[in-house]
Amino acid sequence: MKATFLVFPLLLAVFTASSQNDLTELDRRNGFKDIKMTYPIDSVRGAKFKKDFSEKGNHPAKLYEVTDPSYLTIGEVKVNRIEVKTYKNHIYEILVITDKDTRLMKGMESALGKPVYDVRNDTYKWTGKNLSLTFKPASKSELELLYTSYIVHKMMKDDKKKKIEDIADDF
Repeated sequence: MKATFLVFPLLLAVFTASSQNDLTELDRRNGFKDIKMTYPIDSVRGAKFKKDFSEKGNHPAKLYEVTDPSYLTIGEVKVNRIEVKTYKNHIYEILVITDKDTRLMKGMESALGKPVYDVRNDTYKWTGKNLSLTFKPASKSELELLYTSYIVHKMMKDDKKKKIEDIADDF
């Protein structure tokens, strides 16, 4: 009986440690600097509302521009613009536009590991369990980093499914 009480906590500790190891560095960082995916927009310093829009024609979302000085650089690389999209007040997309600088890719590879390169779209992509990061040229002199939350996109999908079920139930 005592052995069962000792083995169970040990198995629980091993299982918890192994599930934490499944998370990628991208998942651990969960966004850009302290702008975190799924967090409420109120948690972002310098977020200014730009407009309401409809994501994929179905989901009411909001677009914010972030202007806080703490986000103006990544190391020595200048950040030109940051936009954040929210659904039901949860951050699901972070767009970061920077000056073109080869050190940025080297730094990202050092921090996040090797990305997968997509020849067709000329993009590099890191994926985690909860989010992805796409890196590509935005223009001749700028680069684009796009963080996307799988969790909030799943919430959108579930909400759409629920609306369809509500309509079907109303017949």
